[in-house]
Amino acid sequence: MSARPFQVVVVGVGSIGERHLRCFLATERAQVRFVELNPALLKAVNERYPQTRPFSSLEEALTEPCDVAVIATPAPSHLSIALQCVQRGVHVLIEKPLSVKLDGIDELLAAVDQSGVIAGTAYVYRALPALAEFRKELQSGRIGKPVQLVATCGQNFPTYRPAYAQTYYAKRESGGGAVQDALTHILNVGEWLLGPIDRLVADADHLVLSDVDVEDTVHVLARHAKVMASYTLNQHQAPNEIVITVAGEQGTLRYENHIARWRVMEKPDTPWIDSTPIVMDRDGPFIRQANAFLDAVSGNTAPLCSLREGLSTLLVNRAILQSAESQTWVSINTVV
Repeated sequence: MSARPFQVVVVGVGSIGERHLRCFLATERAQVRFVELNPALLKAVNERYPQTRPFSSLEEALTEPCDVAVIATPAPSHLSIALQCVQRGVHVLIEKPLSVKLDGIDELLAAVDQSGVIAGTAYVYRALPALAEFRKELQSGRIGKPVQLVATCGQNFPTYRPAYAQTYYAKRESGGGAVQDALTHILNVGEWLLGPIDRLVADADHLVLSDVDVEDTVHVLARHAKVMASYTLNQHQAPNEIVITVAGEQGTLRYENHIARWRVMEKPDTPWIDSTPIVMDRDGPFIRQANAFLDAVSGNTAPLCSLREGLSTLLVNRAILQSAESQTWVSINTVV
């Protein structure tokens, strides 16, 4: 006898919310409804996915039994919506970044602890199988103790999000800019690989993208305890590439997202040993993330990225913006 389907509500069905809706449906483990305040968008999404049910308010959507809420509204509203859901005993998967400020985070953490629900942050890179293999190789000790991480990333953002200037991206207050939109993924990966960032210094500027004033280019020097790290990202270069290199005391590991592979060099001046690429379409990692969260709700595993891990990366986001303004080193424990 098969288990009953999970009752999932997706809150906000803009670009990322619609992807969550589609990918939770693709698990074939969930019945999905959604909340959207924009009447035209609500109608259009419902027409594209007639197997879902639309609601124009969260209150209305939660009048029926609900297991999971996927929160994909603009970042400033994440914490308040999550709190409403958690207080009703609903598990929450919150889109990245967790928020843009820390207001309300203590109340949400306390509510999650008290209710016992599962709360995760949707940093989808953790669902990339090649990256998970890379992390496993790093943790195995194959290259010895890690001592340095170098992440170099970039893409031509307008190619992939041509309407970026009319979205949340246009303002830091709504979660926009390169730090909160794109670099936050890589920072979260770095903390997943090496543990929390303790302190950092950053430079950020708006150099190329038209019709916005937020930063599109970022350089960060950081410390994960004893491990030195650098993170660079721009949103205007031609190649769409992410390369993360970890140097250890006994070798070097490299992850290449655009090739969907990892590689290792264990001795100087020898050939790279390459993994078999694990290529996925754009929905693939989101389907894996959805299945992983449903597994966590079932009690089988922990979420790919917990609420507190999402908070750790939020603190790093804020430290970078603070450092870029002050041009000084910032300790994470001093971020407000």
